[in-house]
Amino acid sequence: MPLDRKLLDILCCPVTKVPVRPLRRDELKRVNELISGGTLHYMDDSPVNEPLAEGLVTRNGERVYRVDDGIPVMLEERGMLVRQLGIGG
Repeated sequence: MPLDRKLLDILCCPVTKVPVRPLRRDELKRVNELISGGTLHYMDDSPVNEPLAEGLVTRNGERVYRVDDGIPVMLEERGMLVRQLGIGG
């Protein structure tokens, strides 16, 4: 279920306050490849085990947040650092 445009207009990273946008299909594929390879971790250093059906990326390409059942999970410890992975931006 796509996120409401009004919600997207107000959402931002809880850490950096940078606005977010939905992950593109190619970005989502890359994130899920990293998850299946066991190389992606949350900010609390726990591994990301479940693939993303949807996700949000900060406009600076630094962090990804999952969207579960249409609900953005915008918790600091559940962010994923992806800047060095070439996702987003």
